Amino acid sequence: MLINSKIFGEVEIADDKVVEFENGIIGFEAYKKYALIYDSENDDSTIMWLQSADESSLAFPVINPFFIKQDYNPLINDELLESIGKFNDDEAVVLLIATVPQNIKNMTVNLKAPIIINANNRKAVQVIVENEDYAVRYAIYDILAAKKAGE
Repeated sequence: MLINSKIFGEVEIADDKVVEFENGIIGFEAYKKYALIYDSENDDSTIMWLQSADESSLAFPVINPFFIKQDYNPLINDELLESIGKFNDDEAVVLLIATVPQNIKNMTVNLKAPIIINANNRKAVQVIVENEDYAVRYAIYDILAAKKAGE
């Protein structure tokens, strides 16, 4: 599948790499199909992009929550995951949407609304977790800078 991206230009994505959100992403319910695109060719980027297959200008920077918060343990009502089918914990891909403002030092992620992808069938859903102590705007710039300095 050829995806047009405002950020990356035309990108060829194998059909088996496209994930589908039956209900869309919160605030963007009309867009159902996305692909994960990495900034580097070796697929180990800290920040990836969840690029809409339908709208070239719609791409969300996403990050693995365990990279920035190793004890991340979202409490999710099982009913919220029904749309993506059955899976084991090791078959789940969990991502957080990042917000990158003009001043990059104010970069945050939304711990309250992770994206869960069933790796078996590539179905995805964004959920609101029940954890009261998870912030919608969790600052990550200092965490990323410290990890980069420790490389």
